[in-house]
Amino acid sequence: MKVTYYLETISSWCHWAEPAWAELKARYAGRAHFEWKIALMRAEDFPVSRSQAEWFYRRSGGTVMHSPVMLNAGWLNEGSGSNYEAASLVAEAAKDFGFVDDAVRLAITHAAVFEGKSVGDFAVAAAVAAKASGVPAKKLRARAESAALRARVEASTAEFFSHRITQRPAFVIEDRIGDKVVFSGIVRAAPIAAAIDAMLSDTAAYDAHDAHFGTPPPR
Repeated sequence: MKVTYYLETISSWCHWAEPAWAELKARYAGRAHFEWKIALMRAEDFPVSRSQAEWFYRRSGGTVMHSPVMLNAGWLNEGSGSNYEAASLVAEAAKDFGFVDDAVRLAITHAAVFEGKSVGDFAVAAAVAAKASGVPAKKLRARAESAALRARVEASTAEFFSHRITQRPAFVIEDRIGDKVVFSGIVRAAPIAAAIDAMLSDTAAYDAHDAHFGTPPPR
């Protein structure tokens, strides 16, 4: 069983999905492999002003998630077309230094949506990641700006779109009997857990059948 989480590091909806991601990893530890991948948003997908971002934050955090904390839109540069890829590229770069868990990317997210830091700037994002990881900011930035890492993130972004989805967070669940379930835009654990439970049950049924009847006869 494999669960892949596609995310954009600065996305507020991905932030709201983090408790579900943590819950699923704890609940299915040892029974499923969990991995996160970057799915970059286009520049035009971001809010064009802080007031617009704050409107979205009130809707998602206040109305939908009932959060007692208002997110901080200070990370956003006024005007359309701004590029914020540095945050996700630096988060991805940390993997190459052994930080394949969530700690570094969550530090970058927190710096953006709670502290309002301009993590769309490579220097800022690398400094945050360095503090969280202990890896020198210079090394993180160099890796983040490398052609190889850019290609890797572009590949994971293309992989995200290959599932014919557009909303992040997205969760793709696959098992060894060929089943696949795709959730796009879901931020709560319950529906994802229900799908994982159903797929684990089906996989166990296949195992029981094989134990009694063996592999299928050749065609």
